[in-house]
Amino acid sequence: MEDYDDRTALVVVDVQNDFADPGGGLVVPGGHEVVPVVNHEVERAVQSGSLVVYTQDWHPPSTPHFRTEGGLWPVHCVQGTWGAELHPDLDVVGQVIQKGAGGEDGYSGFSLRDPTSGDEQDTALESVLRRASVERVVVVGLAADVCVKDTALDAARRGFLTTVLREATRAVELELGDGARAEEELRSAGVDVA
Repeated sequence: MEDYDDRTALVVVDVQNDFADPGGGLVVPGGHEVVPVVNHEVERAVQSGSLVVYTQDWHPPSTPHFRTEGGLWPVHCVQGTWGAELHPDLDVVGQVIQKGAGGEDGYSGFSLRDPTSGDEQDTALESVLRRASVERVVVVGLAADVCVKDTALDAARRGFLTTVLREATRAVELELGDGARAEEELRSAGVDVA
């Protein structure tokens, strides 16, 4: 069980219909199971005075991020659609930071990457955390082997003590074993997987 305080932020990654609902466009196996677990962490964080921040994939209808245009992924989380909405059972009590709105790959909540040039730019997440004097982040949400992993790695690279709560995430497993490989990569980077 994680401890929260006013120097800790809970970062809830992409708990959206397309990932968390069995009818979603890029459903994560067991994705719906994380919603009550995440809500429990949100409640604990709020009671302890921690900042809670959410990320939301927010893609345009046409982007090289999608398989239909040469990317890896089926169409998902298109701006303004049901699939892009945060899951209706998710307790949303903080700022939502959208990513991928310009067609970028938005794997990390901290940065966006142009899928063609590879150029990166920051989202607002780090500045939101720094303004709140956050020193430590707890990362939960979807998917463990993609956006949760990249958000946690980016947090650690930017100097935050970082924890990923295994119980509050699930892996999409594009390739079998991706979840286990993600955990190993996180641990190697100094991220605590609890």
